[in-house]
Amino acid sequence: MSKRKIRLTRQDFRDSPALDTAVSRALLRQVARGDEPETLRIYTPADVVAFGPQDTRAPRYADAAAFARAAGFEAIERLAGGRAAVFHYGTIAFSWTMPDTTKPRGDVMARFDETADIMLRALRSLGIDARVGEVAGEYCPGQHSVNARGERKLMGVGQRLIRGAAHVGGVVVTSDCDRIRDVLIPVYDALGVDWRPETVGSVEDEVQGATYDAVTQAILDEFDARYTLYDGKLSPKTLQMAKTLEDEHLAPSHPS
Repeated sequence: MSKRKIRLTRQDFRDSPALDTAVSRALLRQVARGDEPETLRIYTPADVVAFGPQDTRAPRYADAAAFARAAGFEAIERLAGGRAAVFHYGTIAFSWTMPDTTKPRGDVMARFDETADIMLRALRSLGIDARVGEVAGEYCPGQHSVNARGERKLMGVGQRLIRGAAHVGGVVVTSDCDRIRDVLIPVYDALGVDWRPETVGSVEDEVQGATYDAVTQAILDEFDARYTLYDGKLSPKTLQMAKTLEDEHLAPSHPS
């Protein structure tokens, strides 16, 4: 049986913090309509704190966004659920958009399980004692997080569903986990989130000399073992639609 084909695209969003999320939203709509193929995006994000829907309803959400910006991070509103997470130049962001015309909600756990297993195997191939599961007190907690030694979170993942398609997105921390801790301390305080900053980890802390490119390749190798990846680019229509949605994913700019 031939393996399912997935378009692979690579971008750099360091100069357009909210465009990343807008692209994911645009692709989700287009894949649901059959206008674009199943797509895996692996990319370098901007320095952002990505707030989830629960965060946006917190009384001091605008203050949390202001704290993020004061620390040098743009504040954006992402597609998937969960609490505030951090992306920066030392993280690998991924977005997997796929059609699902049968039972997108029924397949939620299967998608989570597979994504976690892919990341688990990729990190283990680098020599990390990687495990799936929530570390007590981790930031943006989730049962499909991937951690090191049951102590430090390395990968987080979330989903967004619409009729006809699903988006699975997340982040792998390769280096500079101190930047995540430092910005989330005031942000989580404003949001009223109880957590343990020492649970933030990175690949660099676990494997000396592990590079960003090596981690990226390990992830792609695991995807390629299950699917047929082929290189492609985002279409002009996707980028055009994303541009019209970009501003909607910026957090409010004035504290309460």
